[in-house]
Amino acid sequence: MKRQRNLTLLVVLLAGFLSGSRPLLLHDFHTSLTQMQYNAKDKTFEISIRIFTDDFETALTQENNGQKVRLTPNDNNDLLVEKYIRKHFAVVTPQKQRKPFQYLGHEPEGDANWVYLEMLYPEPFKGGTIQYDVLMELFGDQVNLLNLQYQGQKKTLMFRKNQPMQEIAL
Repeated sequence: MKRQRNLTLLVVLLAGFLSGSRPLLLHDFHTSLTQMQYNAKDKTFEISIRIFTDDFETALTQENNGQKVRLTPNDNNDLLVEKYIRKHFAVVTPQKQRKPFQYLGHEPEGDANWVYLEMLYPEPFKGGTIQYDVLMELFGDQVNLLNLQYQGQKKTLMFRKNQPMQEIAL
């Protein structure tokens, strides 16, 4: 019986792929990607966070006391998105000061949403700690990747549920 169900599922999925329609299954991996680039002229970090829309909507719905959240162009969810990002993303200086950032907005792109931030950083970047636990409250297998570029130096960090904060030194 189990083998027959698996074969039936395989046929349904294959038919869906061949017909060009999207299967009714969610993606089976949970990840987000952040680009954090230093703009020396403006002395700011320009931060872009890419999160799968369906997962992000689930997290925002949970933050919104169960009231369904849909992320679409020109929606009115900026306050909720900003609140969530402030709770789950932070840069802390070596002096243990949380660096403030400005939320610039979010926009959908395909099956993901981009969140844009800007962080003023006039002093030389000497490392610190980064908190990046987006969606980890929902998915035990969530992996968040962060690419940091500062004055020609590049670092990639991987954040997981058991490691939502990491020290960084350049």
